[in-house]
Amino acid sequence: MSDNHDQTAVRRARPQDVPALVASSAALFAEDAGTRDPTVDVDWPLAHGAERFASGLDDPARLLLVAEYEGEVVGHLAGTVAEGSAVRPVKVATLLSLYVRTAHRGTLVGARLVAGFLDWAREQGAQQAEVTAYAANEDAVRFYERNGFGPRALTLGQPL
Repeated sequence: MSDNHDQTAVRRARPQDVPALVASSAALFAEDAGTRDPTVDVDWPLAHGAERFASGLDDPARLLLVAEYEGEVVGHLAGTVAEGSAVRPVKVATLLSLYVRTAHRGTLVGARLVAGFLDWAREQGAQQAEVTAYAANEDAVRFYERNGFGPRALTLGQPL
């Protein structure tokens, strides 16, 4: 792959990025959940994403990052931070979604998005960062492991 990552800016999302965030999220849903989890509404980003992303732009407990190459959004990351509970009394940052267009994978854009999330999480005082990936998405699991995440819990399920 070329050196696209050298010219890709990772930055906080702005209001004008909402349509691109919706498109990026829709691509993630189609590629990931759409091929692995029939219980997920893959149309959710198109129906509700604009409102959800717009409401998160100014929420201090939410992070929306975009990766921009030549003026075009080529990826996104969404995350949250939450105070601990009595059972688990640590502040936790959760990486909710991450997507990089296929043509920009392998250029460290995803790693730069994750690094931005982890920096933000530390600034928010989080003591733990977590992400969930489908067990069948081996590429995502390897990516997150390369970026410092490791297995902590396993959710097992069965359709009824």
